[in-house]
Amino acid sequence: MKQQERIGAGTAAGLRDVLSILSSQRVFLVTGRNSYDASGARDLIEPQLKGHDRVRFSDFATNPQIGDIERGVRALRETRCDAVVAVGGGSVIDVAKAVNLLAAQPSDPRAYVLKQKAIAGDAGPLVAIPTTGGSGSEATCFAVVYLDRVKYSLEHESMLADFAIVDPQLTMSAPPHLTAVTGMDALCQAVESYWSVRSTGVSRGYAAEALRLALQNLEEAVNSPSTPARDAMARAAHLAGKAINISRTSACHAVSYPMTSHFGVPHGQAVALTLPSMLLFNSGVTETDLLDSRGLAFVRGILDDLVSMIGAASFEEAAGEITRSMKSIGLQTTLGGLGIDDDGISVIVENGFNPERVSNNPRILTQVALRSMLTQLA
Repeated sequence: MKQQERIGAGTAAGLRDVLSILSSQRVFLVTGRNSYDASGARDLIEPQLKGHDRVRFSDFATNPQIGDIERGVRALRETRCDAVVAVGGGSVIDVAKAVNLLAAQPSDPRAYVLKQKAIAGDAGPLVAIPTTGGSGSEATCFAVVYLDRVKYSLEHESMLADFAIVDPQLTMSAPPHLTAVTGMDALCQAVESYWSVRSTGVSRGYAAEALRLALQNLEEAVNSPSTPARDAMARAAHLAGKAINISRTSACHAVSYPMTSHFGVPHGQAVALTLPSMLLFNSGVTETDLLDSRGLAFVRGILDDLVSMIGAASFEEAAGEITRSMKSIGLQTTLGGLGIDDDGISVIVENGFNPERVSNNPRILTQVALRSMLTQLA
């Protein structure tokens, strides 16, 4: 089923109609422990669930662990719900997608996360309703799961939500720091998608519009929130999600995962930290370290496009603009500011080479180059 999108203020009030389309009677409701109430989602969503049996699942970590997914799979199987509704940020929606898919498989969830077994059946009906303007998880067919501090990506075309309901009203109560880290995640996804070796004309179109919206609205959404800015960031996040669903992310995301799993750095902060440096690094691409089969001229054109979209005249100016924006919304721009020392840099280098993500970068990133980059960020 191709995803149906409902985007804009008030669209959450259409959940009842969506469940009717899905012929759902018993809903497996996946939410955060606290965000369901704090975001105001409960007040909007609960009236839409009247007349439906429901089972709520919120027993999982901010960075979902394999044990969390296993509990969710057991609960979904035992309760025999006929549709999953996810209401929350990226982790909430990732949990819902993973649980929904793995509950439809014959074996233990761990075997599929570790790729010991191939996915053998499609996921059931899923409705994804984000409460942050950030991850774009409602628009992707993959989910992040952690096992022993190692990040695994679960992917299957049927993980894409049947319905994505993007209602900016649900992001209005998000505090400044959450708005900052999730919004920067969307911005980073747009940039990484645009330069990804797997990008297409379609994905670059989504990414360019997401980047435009984020650059114009992120600082206002954080520092003096307005309805138009929140609306724009919700749309930016969704478009960035659509972009990476085609192209995937690249080196900044690969490097971010050990920062999150080993040092507790919020995902958007972790991804953003290396974005200015990675832009400068990629600007030095040559024929000898090029990863994109479309050629050096193509990659340089893509990178020049990004500089222009950022409103800069050079790569250095563009990197400086990203750093300035991070500071303006209260994000750290150094590893020291995040409490990560030289030993921490070694941990990140040793664990920051997810093969798929690094290979999507237009320029080969070596451990030597990464260590140098991180040392300069110390």
